[in-house]
Amino acid sequence: MKRIAAVMTVTCFAFALAPGVAQAEERVCRGTLGNRTVDNLRVPQGASCTLNGTTVQGTVKVERRARLVANDVRVIGNVQAENARRVVVRAGSRIGGSVQIVQGGSARVARSRVNGNILYDENRRALYVLRNRVGGDVQAFQNTGGVEIRRNRIDGNLQCKANSPPPVGGNNIVQGNKEDQCSQL
Repeated sequence: MKRIAAVMTVTCFAFALAPGVAQAEERVCRGTLGNRTVDNLRVPQGASCTLNGTTVQGTVKVERRARLVANDVRVIGNVQAENARRVVVRAGSRIGGSVQIVQGGSARVARSRVNGNILYDENRRALYVLRNRVGGDVQAFQNTGGVEIRRNRIDGNLQCKANSPPPVGGNNIVQGNKEDQCSQL
């Protein structure tokens, strides 16, 4: 009997210490989400989402025709948007990965910290990169609504190519190279 009790105690203790399978939950955002922590966040097609002081342990995904306004957020992963109508990241936000806005409308990343890259690729409306600290590159390729890149500290490169009209801005501190259309910014 003592032996069975000892084996059961050891077995229960081992299960308690064994790492469980972690399942990251995805939070769908429509409307406003305040000061709380979520795993991953998705703004579904056509929806609008405002984040105020929200922490995202994973990635934020913004879908087709959706809008995101993120104020003072903490995102461990990336902010990714494809075919989104509008994406705004501002007011002291911290992004652990990259901000990638592709084939969408307008976007603004302002007064924030992005540890990875900021990429604007094939967007149709006005784009802004203003007063940020960027750990990687800032890249603007094939955008047609205008791009303004001003007063950023960029640890990597500032790369712009095939934008019409050409990007405007200045007073950027770039540790790497300023290339192509952004060579004078």
